[in-house]
Amino acid sequence: MTDQQPADAQPAPVGPPPPFDPELAGLLEAIGKDLPPALLPDMIPALRRSPLMEPPSDETLSLDGAFAFEDRTVPGPQGAPDVSLLVLRPAGERGPLPALYVMHGGGMIVGTRHSGALGFLELARELRAVVVSVEYRLAPEHPHPAPAEDCYAGLLWTAAHAADIGVDPGRIVLAGASAGGGLAAGVALMARDRGGPQLAGQLLLCPMLDDRNDTPSSYQMAGIGVWDRTANNTGWTALLGEACGGPDVSPYAAPARAEDLSGLPPAFIDVGSAETFRDEDIAYASRLWQAGGSAELHVWPGGFHGFSGMAPQAALSRDAGAAPLAWLRRLLAN
Repeated sequence: MTDQQPADAQPAPVGPPPPFDPELAGLLEAIGKDLPPALLPDMIPALRRSPLMEPPSDETLSLDGAFAFEDRTVPGPQGAPDVSLLVLRPAGERGPLPALYVMHGGGMIVGTRHSGALGFLELARELRAVVVSVEYRLAPEHPHPAPAEDCYAGLLWTAAHAADIGVDPGRIVLAGASAGGGLAAGVALMARDRGGPQLAGQLLLCPMLDDRNDTPSSYQMAGIGVWDRTANNTGWTALLGEACGGPDVSPYAAPARAEDLSGLPPAFIDVGSAETFRDEDIAYASRLWQAGGSAELHVWPGGFHGFSGMAPQAALSRDAGAAPLAWLRRLLAN
């Protein structure tokens, strides 16, 4: 059990923020015009209408014909609406193929299955893998457990109908970035606890794991970079309401709350050294090891939150893109 801390209760003195990678630092000013570090609740509607949220075109989603895609509508959680899945298959491949089951990012408050899929298509092309991207209900209109339960319902359908979509049910990897990474970690816990599908792995890119928002990095990066602790509080409060930061938060919402991290599929976790989630992500990897699990952790020096997607041509981004591909190749070869 964890006592709720006041929002301004800094746990310990911290030094100045780590420096940004010089190449990335030059891009932050432009990024900040559309995505300020401190996102407040009344800014959510405008962010949803922002050009940043424009869905990718069909041509972009297909990677110029490399993928064929279709929408599937599948049963949602009991008593809840159906769930939409975007299924993208490598053109000309019959399968069964490995699959990345993707949960999109967006702080629990923005994003779509289309934006989620786009971030993993290059990996899937290299791996000859299917991408299944789930559309989950967004907070604050749909607080926990709606997003996690939607994602889990989509996973159950994907595993049960793997043959229909050309997927090997033994090689399904959960994948997500930011909020999607947090949802992926939560769905891995749900699958373990509910006797759900046997998962090959969990690919957690800069995951959003801890609603308590009280790590040294959350204070260190306040007001700078991308998605600072004010924005983090906005996202978590949208998801959890008054329970945010208190003692009764479900680990399926905030996986850092899980007391037991044993019995989980192998994890890949990465994070920038200059972002809010640094310390919670490092702690999660350490706890997976302490529980006897498998985890690969990368902390990218000078990386801000989401840098590899926002600045894909930067040298650090290219390194960050190569690491999960290498991990997935080893994972799926076993």
